Amino acid sequence: MPSRESLRRRRAELQAAWARYVQDGAVRAGGSAQELRTDVAESWRRSLGTVDPGQDSAPSVDGDGGRRWRDSPLREPVLAVADELRTITDDAGFVAAVTDESGTILWTCGEQGMRRRAGAVNFAPGGRWSEEAMGTNALSLALRNDTASTVFSAEHLVHALHGWVCYCTPLHGPDGSVLGVLDLSSTWERSHPLAMPALRTLAGSVEARLAERHRAGPDDGLVAGHGGWRLSCLGGGGLALGGVPVRLRPRQFEILTLLVLEGRALAPEFLYTALYGDRRVASATLKAEVSHLRRALRGALSVRRYELTEPVGCDASDVLAALRAGRTGEALRSYGGPLLPGSEAPGITVWRDHIEVALREAVLGSADPEHALRYGELHPEDMEVHERALALLCEDSRRGLALARINRAVLEG
Repeated sequence: MPSRESLRRRRAELQAAWARYVQDGAVRAGGSAQELRTDVAESWRRSLGTVDPGQDSAPSVDGDGGRRWRDSPLREPVLAVADELRTITDDAGFVAAVTDESGTILWTCGEQGMRRRAGAVNFAPGGRWSEEAMGTNALSLALRNDTASTVFSAEHLVHALHGWVCYCTPLHGPDGSVLGVLDLSSTWERSHPLAMPALRTLAGSVEARLAERHRAGPDDGLVAGHGGWRLSCLGGGGLALGGVPVRLRPRQFEILTLLVLEGRALAPEFLYTALYGDRRVASATLKAEVSHLRRALRGALSVRRYELTEPVGCDASDVLAALRAGRTGEALRSYGGPLLPGSEAPGITVWRDHIEVALREAVLGSADPEHALRYGELHPEDMEVHERALALLCEDSRRGLALARINRAVLEG
């Protein structure tokens, strides 16, 4: 293992090289950075045409970054090893990241201090770390060269990263294509020769799971428990695996619903507050409920920070996805009523209100009277929706239905 002094000397050498060849422009003028590895020197030369070495953070990708992760083939196999990643990052003071094939970060986890440092340079979901966006770094080299890469201190083109060391390896699909990379990063003085072997082992586990899913195919996946979960939480609660009902207690439905709708790893403290609010409930109670849910899900729930490791289809997610896409009719067809109507958990209440407001506003903004009629059937007390239906129907024979609903709402109000 290199000593702190040897790491400090190497860092000073690299910073001097960076000052000569990047800051002073020798690379732009065609100079040769002989102190550097060939792949780093070539990357500097390519990057300087598109990247400002003085930029303070990575740019962000446009669009829904969360959807990229939800739809990624890497999501399930990465989450299956998430607890091992968290053990490494928490114990050693690292942050881990997974990107897609473009170098856009999809998911991260890590020790709290490193997560703060990572956030400052947008080493976070949605951050773009390709060579064209962020210059020379371990993620961009691993993607470009399709090989494991380590970038130490001032080997990074961007000065803001000179305090970092990054270890990265590609993640391959069953056909050999590069789907993204797995990265471990920390501050330069935490460089460790065991970081890369640990990273390769975890990447191998991810690729093995990808290959297993590919061999199983969609039908076998249902039997093996790799897919087919379906949660119904609008108007009530129900869970099924491949069409077979799975029994859960009300609190477990709340936990599962929150995990699905949040779409990220939930700290125990966050989940506790979302379920119990200001009530004084023993933390062991939450742990017991999560443990029961994990057994019901056949282990598809991570341990240290709570996150689903297999996809769970959900009617509430379907509604929100349809609304984001502007498909109000599809959202109404998926909508079966309020989210877990019997629940008083603060986190569920927030999501319930979010869905109701989003759907109602879409209905009121729609020019299709069928949308207002459908929503009005589910919410007979909503006078504004009935009036919207009446205004849109004009000479339609269904005007009488809208008028009758208005009269009923007036009488019951």
